[in-house]
Amino acid sequence: MSSNEEAQIAQRRANLDAIVALGFRAYPNRFATTHTVSALVTAHGDSDAGALEASRVETVTAGRIISIRHFGKAAFLVLSDGRSRIQVYVRQDSLPERDYQLYKLLDFGDQIGVAGHLFRTKTNELSIWAAKLEFLAKCFLPLPEKWHGLQDVEIRYRQRYLDLIVNPDVRRVFEVRSRTVTAIRDFLTSHDFLEVETPMMQPIAGGALARPFVTHHNALDMRLFLRIAPELYLKRLTVGGIERVFEINRNFRNEGISTQHNPEFTMLEFYWAYQDYQVLMRFTEELLSFVARASVGAEQVPFGDHQINLQAPYRRLSLRHAAAEEASRRLGVPVLVEELRSLDSARAIAARLGLEVPDAAGPGRVATEIFEALWEDQLIQPTFIYDFPTEVSPLSKQREDDPDTVERFELYIGGFEVANAFSELNDPAEQRRRFESQLAERAKGDAEAHAMDEDYIRALEYGMPPAGGEGIGIDRLVMILSNSPSIRDVILFPLMRPRD
Repeated sequence: MSSNEEAQIAQRRANLDAIVALGFRAYPNRFATTHTVSALVTAHGDSDAGALEASRVETVTAGRIISIRHFGKAAFLVLSDGRSRIQVYVRQDSLPERDYQLYKLLDFGDQIGVAGHLFRTKTNELSIWAAKLEFLAKCFLPLPEKWHGLQDVEIRYRQRYLDLIVNPDVRRVFEVRSRTVTAIRDFLTSHDFLEVETPMMQPIAGGALARPFVTHHNALDMRLFLRIAPELYLKRLTVGGIERVFEINRNFRNEGISTQHNPEFTMLEFYWAYQDYQVLMRFTEELLSFVARASVGAEQVPFGDHQINLQAPYRRLSLRHAAAEEASRRLGVPVLVEELRSLDSARAIAARLGLEVPDAAGPGRVATEIFEALWEDQLIQPTFIYDFPTEVSPLSKQREDDPDTVERFELYIGGFEVANAFSELNDPAEQRRRFESQLAERAKGDAEAHAMDEDYIRALEYGMPPAGGEGIGIDRLVMILSNSPSIRDVILFPLMRPRD
C-alpha cells in the first residue's frame, strides 16, 4: 500500500470519528426507504421537468456515493444501488445544519440515505433535491480512480464485491445467470419433472470420468468424495418410479483450471423414463430456445465475434464420420470410418495428424481424441455430435445394430461442449462388465476411470426402465448467453490460488 493510500485511509477514519461526533451512528441497524434508486429511474426517467414539478414526487432512497462534485455551498452527489444511478443535489440552505456538516465529511464510496423530492437540473439531469441526509456506512479503502473500471482481472475475481461496485455490467451477467437457472427450472417443472437433491458427499465417486476431491468423515471413520456428478443417484430414482427427475447441482472435479473449467461448477442433470437420446436432442432444442428467450429476450445472442442462433433445429454430426471427414481433408487422402475402429490404423492416423494419445487408449478413445482435436473449435453454432464409441461411454446404452457404438450425444456451442446425454444403460450385467473394464483402465494408471458401484448395479437388478439422461453445464451456457469469454466471469467467487 502506498503512502498516499495510507493517508487517504487515515483521513476517512478521521471523517468517521467526526461523523459520530455529530451524533450519527457509525453503523445504524436499518434505514427505511420508499424507493430504490432503480425504481426511481425506471418510474421517472422519462418524466420532464414540468411533470416532476407538478407531481412533486417525494422519496427516501439509499445507495453508494460514486461521484462528488462541490460548488461552494452546494454539491452534487451521484448514488448507485448497483444497477442504476441518480444524482442528489445538496444545498446548505435546504438541509438541517447537522446534515450539511455530514455532507462535508462524506467520501467517495460511502453508503448514505437521502430524503427529498425529484426534479430536473438545468442540464436536464434527473435528481433528488435533498431535504435530509443519513449516514449508513463509511468506505475506508479508496475505490479505483474516477470510475474508469477495475481492469485487473485477478482483483476482479478475488474481490468480486469491488468488481460489482466498479463495473456495473458485471451485475448484468449474474442477473442473466439467475434468469437462466429460473427458466431451466420453470421449463422442466412445466413438463412434469420433479426437482430433487442428491448427496454431495459420496462413498463412491461415480457418474462421470473425472478425478474427485477426497475428504474424510471423522465420526464414521470413512473416506468420502465430493460428487463429480449426481447421475447414479438420479437413475436410482428412476428405478424407484420417478419417471421424470432433475437436479440443479454443484459438482467438484479435481482437475485443471481454464477459461472453460473450474473445479466447482453447476450442472443441470435430468432423466426421462421411456425416452432415448433422439428424443432428448429435440427436447434440448426446445429447452435452450426457451431459456434464451427468458434470460436475454432473444434466440440469437452475440458471443465473441459470432452471432449464436439457439433456435431449432441444430446441426447433427456422427462422431466417427466427422473425425474421418476432417482427417481426410487435413491429410489430403481418404480416411475411412472403419479405419477408426481398428486400434493400429486409428493410432497411425493420429500420429500422421501429430496427435499424442494415451498409451492405454483403445480405438474408440483414439477416434474421440481425433475428433476433439480436429473439430471442437469449429463448432460455433449449436451442433449435436452423436454416436460415441462404447469405450469412452461406460454408462450409455449401445446401439442395437452396432455394439461398439453407444446412443450418446454431446452438444457443442461456441467451440466447447455444453451438454452430454445418452440413452441410459439399464442392463445390470453389461453395466458390471463396463465397470470392470474401467477398473482395468484404472489399474493401468487412468485416474479418471470409473469405480465399481455395487449398490448401483443392485438398483439396476430391480429393473430400471429405458430412459434418456442429460447433463447441461450451466456455467458454460451462461457464458454463451452473457457473451462472457471465461467461466470465471460467470462464477461469483471462482477458485483462485492464494496470494503470498
